[in-house]
Amino acid sequence: MTTIVVVHTGPVTVQPIKDQFKEVMADARIINIVDDSLLNDVRTAGHLTPEVTSRLFSYMSNAQAMGADIILNACSSVGEATDLLRDMIRTPIVKVDESMAEEASRIGSRIGVVATVKTTLEPTTRLIRKKALENGREVTVVERIAEGAFDALLAGNAESHDAILKKTIMDLVEEVDVVVLAQVSMARLVPALGKTRVPVLSSPRSGVEAVKRALAAL
Repeated sequence: MTTIVVVHTGPVTVQPIKDQFKEVMADARIINIVDDSLLNDVRTAGHLTPEVTSRLFSYMSNAQAMGADIILNACSSVGEATDLLRDMIRTPIVKVDESMAEEASRIGSRIGVVATVKTTLEPTTRLIRKKALENGREVTVVERIAEGAFDALLAGNAESHDAILKKTIMDLVEEVDVVVLAQVSMARLVPALGKTRVPVLSSPRSGVEAVKRALAAL
């Protein structure tokens, strides 16, 4: 049986990714490692820290010891740590947002990025620019923070989270060629957006499909 270990920096990404694996790779064994102090520490510092990277290394080393065939990093805020750890962990590591960033860079030259956490916005923007460069494309990234939405979600107020986020997305849709939702926790809102003027991309599905492709390539 294929074993996939998913490393989360908070509980809100567990169920969305679990649901996608049920659809895309129903026979896989999924192990979730969750440490909500990771995202809290990144948000407090305002950036990825060596201490957070060290703890991620520990979790991914444990995933390797569990016999994982592949590791999925579920958080964009710590995605750049994964770039370092790929050279230190033998087990292949997939970033949940990498496939989404590549798709966005192919769709249009003016890319909107929405986040509810500033520490996710910046690395997602850098990832999109990196993917665009790899594809030989020039892009402009338009950034938006849905102020107050993430705190509302953590407080259990999903209705307020959704209202703030939906307004931010719909405003940005009018300005760009494609909108990227920078966090897994935001994907739950996509069905409620209805038909939008431009594509709105989220990472759970594309991230899980990237895991499936990576496993097939091993």
